[in-house]
Amino acid sequence: MKLSIINSSDDLRTDQFSKYIQEFNIPFTLDLERGEQLENVKVAYETYGKLNSENSNAILVCHAITGDSHVAKHNSNDVPGWWDIMVGPDKPLDTNKYFIICSNILGSCRGTTGPNSINPKTGTYYGADFPVVTIKDMVKVQKYLIDNLGINKLLGVIGGSLGGFQCLEWATEYPEMIKGCLLMASSARLTTQALAFDVVARNSIISDPYFNSGNYYDNEKKPDVGLALARMLGHITYLSKESMNEKFEIDRNSPRNISTSFEKKFSVGSYLAYQGEKFVERFDANSYVTLSTALDLFDLGSNKDILAKNLSKSHCEWLLVSFSSDWLYPSFQSLDIVEALISRSKKVSYCNVRSNAGHDAFLLPDDIKHYGELTSSFFRNLYSKNKKINDSKKLNSTVKIGLNNRIDFKYIAELIPRNSTILDLGCEKGELIEQLNSIGISNSLGVEINQQNVISCFTKGINIIHSDLDSRLEKFYDSQFDIAILSQTLQSIKNVEKILKDMTRVSKSSIVSFPNFAFKPMREMFFNEGKAPKISGWYGYNWYDTPNIRFPSINDFLDFCKEKDIIIKKSLYLDTVNSKEITENPNLNADSAIFVIS
Repeated sequence: MKLSIINSSDDLRTDQFSKYIQEFNIPFTLDLERGEQLENVKVAYETYGKLNSENSNAILVCHAITGDSHVAKHNSNDVPGWWDIMVGPDKPLDTNKYFIICSNILGSCRGTTGPNSINPKTGTYYGADFPVVTIKDMVKVQKYLIDNLGINKLLGVIGGSLGGFQCLEWATEYPEMIKGCLLMASSARLTTQALAFDVVARNSIISDPYFNSGNYYDNEKKPDVGLALARMLGHITYLSKESMNEKFEIDRNSPRNISTSFEKKFSVGSYLAYQGEKFVERFDANSYVTLSTALDLFDLGSNKDILAKNLSKSHCEWLLVSFSSDWLYPSFQSLDIVEALISRSKKVSYCNVRSNAGHDAFLLPDDIKHYGELTSSFFRNLYSKNKKINDSKKLNSTVKIGLNNRIDFKYIAELIPRNSTILDLGCEKGELIEQLNSIGISNSLGVEINQQNVISCFTKGINIIHSDLDSRLEKFYDSQFDIAILSQTLQSIKNVEKILKDMTRVSKSSIVSFPNFAFKPMREMFFNEGKAPKISGWYGYNWYDTPNIRFPSINDFLDFCKEKDIIIKKSLYLDTVNSKEITENPNLNADSAIFVIS
C-alpha cells in the first residue's frame, strides 16, 4: 500500500500539545446531569483571532470524539491542528474576521478534566471512578468558559459528529446565547447500527487484559490493544465503500511495511493497524469509553414530534450539512432535524454534499470547496444580518428575454401579497427569491435538487433545502405557506399530479408558470422543418439534451385543472420576447403562462 494514497483525518495528528493552550478553572463544584459532582474542573481551550469591541464575532468550534482544543495551527511553528483547512486567515472560519474558540470537552484526555486527571478527593487518577458525563455536562462546561471570556452571545456554534451533538445542546439549552447553529455530519441521536459499533469498541477496550477495570495509569502495561482495535473499528465507520476502494483496491494484496503485532496481510489491514497504533500514542482508553458513552446517551428525540418539541426551544438560524456517502450519520438524519425545524417555523437551510469520503468528509480537503463555502456564507450572513439580504439589488425595470432575465418574475411578484410566506419549488439559483427580497417579501424558503444551485442560493443568504420535490413536499404540513411557487419547472418534473396536489395542500395559494409548447413559432418549426422545435430562451435546447420531459400547452393545463378539480384563481399569458401580456388566443400567441391555483 502506497503512503501517498492514504488520506485520513488522523494523518497529521500527534501526541504533542500546542504551547498556545490556555486553562480555565471552574471555581465551584460542577453538578452533573446524572447526579454526581466534579471538583476543580479544568478546561483546556484555545482562541484564534480577536474579539471585537462589541463582543459579537465569537464562534465556538465543538470537536468530535477524539478531537481537542487545538483546532488549527497558531503559526507555522505550531503543531498541526485537526481542522487547519477550515480555521485561519482567509479560510472559511476566517480569523481575520472572527474570534474562534475551541475547548477540549469534559471527559477527554487532552487537557480538560477527564479520567486521566487527578481526583482531588483521593490524590490519585480518577480512572474507573470518573463519573458518567453527558453532552449536557460538556456544554455546561463550555458555557462557563464563554461566560468567563465575557461573551454574552456567540455569533454561532459549529461542529461535526459529536461536535454536532454539542451544537444541538447549545441551541436547545442556551438558545439566547447563539445566533447560528451549523451541524456537519451529525444527527439528533445515533442509529442503532452506529450505537452497536460503539458497544463493540468499548468491549474491545474493557476486555483488554490490561484494562484493569479502568485503573491502569500506574501500571507499565496499558490497554493499548483494546484501544487500537476500537480505533480501527471507528476508522471503518468513518470511511465509505468508495473511499475504501480508492485507498486499498489498487494494491489490495500489497500491505504497507509497518512494524505491528496486528494482521497486515492486506493493504487495508496495514492501514488499520497503523491508525490504531498511532491513536494509542495520543488518546486514553478511559476517555474513549467515557466519550463514546456520552455520544450514545444523547437523544434529542426518537420521533419527529419529540424532536420538533425539543428543537422548538431554539431561536437561532440553522445550517445542516450532510455528506452523501456518510453511512454512520446518514443524510436522512439531518433531514429529520430539518423537517422538525421547518415544522416549528425556524430558519433553516440544508445541503447534502456529494462526496465519496464518508463520515470523515467534513475533516478532509476533498469537498471543502463545498462545505467550506457553505460555512463561510453562513457566518458572513449572520455577521451582517442587520443589513437586508442584497439590499442594494432592486427589481430590474429593463428585462431582457432569456433564462437569466425572467420577465415572468415581475408578474409573479405582483401576484404575491406582502408579508406572505413563500415556498419556491425548484428555485434554481434563487433569482426569484432575490427579486422578492428586493421588494420586501423576505420570508421565503427554496427547494432545489442541484447542489451547486443550493450553494449559490445559500451564499446569497437564501434559506434553501437540498432535496427533490417528490420527497420534500410530502413532509410539509397543510397550509404551512401562504404561497407555493413552481416557476418554469412543470415541464421537467416526473409526477405532475402529485406535485400539484401537494403544492395546493401545503399552501393557501399556488403559482405555476411554464413555457407554452403550443406557441406559434414552435408549431411552425415542427410543421415546416419536421424537427424538434428549438428557439431562444426556454425552448433553447436540443431534443437530446433538454431537461424537459413534458411539453405542455396552455390548453393542456386548462384541461388538466378541470379534470383534477383544481381551481384556477387567475391566469396570465405572456409574450416574453416583447414583454407584454397576451389576451387573444394565448395557446397560439403566448410563449409562457402563469396560473394561480388552489
